[in-house]
Amino acid sequence: MKPETTPGAKTQAPRKRVCMIAYTNYVRDGRVRLEAEALVSWGHEVVFLALREGPRPRNYELSGVTVNELNVQKYQGKSTARYLLSYLMFTLLAFIACSRLFLQSRIQVVHVHNMPNFLVFAGLLPRLLGGRLILDVHDTVPETYATKFGTNSRLLRGLLQLEERICCGLAHRIICVNHVQREAVVQRGIPAEKIATIISMPKFVSCNPDGNRRELGQAFRLVNHGTVSLRLGIDLIVRAVAELVREIPDFEFHLYGRGDDLEEITRLTESLGITEYVRFRGVVPWDELPKELAAMDAGIVANRRNVATELMLPLKLIDYVSLGIPAVVPRLRGIQYYFSEEMVSFFEPENIASMKEAILRLYLDKARRERQIQTAKAFLEKYGWENQQHSLLGVYQNL
Repeated sequence: MKPETTPGAKTQAPRKRVCMIAYTNYVRDGRVRLEAEALVSWGHEVVFLALREGPRPRNYELSGVTVNELNVQKYQGKSTARYLLSYLMFTLLAFIACSRLFLQSRIQVVHVHNMPNFLVFAGLLPRLLGGRLILDVHDTVPETYATKFGTNSRLLRGLLQLEERICCGLAHRIICVNHVQREAVVQRGIPAEKIATIISMPKFVSCNPDGNRRELGQAFRLVNHGTVSLRLGIDLIVRAVAELVREIPDFEFHLYGRGDDLEEITRLTESLGITEYVRFRGVVPWDELPKELAAMDAGIVANRRNVATELMLPLKLIDYVSLGIPAVVPRLRGIQYYFSEEMVSFFEPENIASMKEAILRLYLDKARRERQIQTAKAFLEKYGWENQQHSLLGVYQNL
C-alpha cells in the first residue's frame, strides 16, 4: 500500500527502513520524538536506539516507533573523562545494535542525533555497504564543550573542529537546528549543499495558544524548564527572584528539570531565604509538559553569553511562544535572529538588574504581555512544524 502524501509535499519518499540513534532518554526528548514519529506517519519504519531509563534496558513501541534501549544511562556530572567514557560506551553498543539491524533487515538510513558527533560511527557498517547516513546537529560540539568544561584551549578546539569535519564528511546529509548555527558550521568548511536547516520544534507547537493560556490570577508565576545548569543562568534567575519577591505580591518561580547544578541551585535558594517562593518541580513527562507550562504567566531564558549560547535558539523559548506565554530572554545572536523587541522582552545577558527590570515591566504591563503573545505568533507562522516537516521530508526524498 502506498503511503499517504504529506499535505503540501509534492511527492512522498519511497518507504525506508530507518535506524535513529541518540544519546538521550527517548520518552522525554521532544525533538527526536517529533522527527521519528513524522517519519512513521510518512510510511517509513523507524527503530530508535536510545539510553536506558530504568534499571534494565527495555524494548517497546511508542506512536509507531520501535524503541530499543541500550544498557547505558545518561551521565550527569562535571567529569570530562566520565562524559567521554559514557559517550564511547553508548557509541560501541549502538554500533553493534545498528550493524545487527542492518544485517537482519537491511536498514537503508541511519539518522544520528548529536552530541557527540562521533556517534555517526555507529552507522559505519551500513554506510560502507551502501546505506545513507544523516547527522542531525543539535549543538555544535566545539562551542558547547568549550563552555561546558570551561576551557579555552586552542588545541582542544582544533581537535573538536577536526572531529566535526570528519563526522560531517562521513554523513551524506547534515541537519542544523537553526540558521545561525548553520552559518557557523559553513564558515568552518562544511559544504553548504549538504546542510538542511530544520528548526527544533516541540510537538505541541500546533496547540492553540489562546486555548491553552490560563486566566491570570493573583499570583504571578515565572517558569524555566529543562537542564538545571549554571551555564544556562539558573542561578541568575534565582538571584533576580530574591529581589522580585519584595516588589511582586504572591510571586512564584517554578523550575522544572534536573541537571548537574541542581543541588547548588537548591543551596543558593536556601541561602537567599526564598525557598517559599521557588518551586522545584522535577522532571515532568514530555506529554504532560504543555499543561504544566500553560499554567504560567511568563517564561524566562537566562543563558549566559558565550560562543555556544550565541548560536542557540532555545527550545524552551519556542515552548513558551507556542503556548502563548510571554517570554523574557537574553539579548543573544541566535534569539535576535528570529525575535524582535515586540515579540519578547529582552534583557542584557548575565545582568541581574536588567533581568529583574524586564520581568517587572512584563508583570506591571498586562497589555504588553498580550502584545508579545500576539506578535510572537509570527514566528510560528513562518517556522512552525507544518513548514519544518517539509524540510525533513525533503532530506529523505533527496537521499
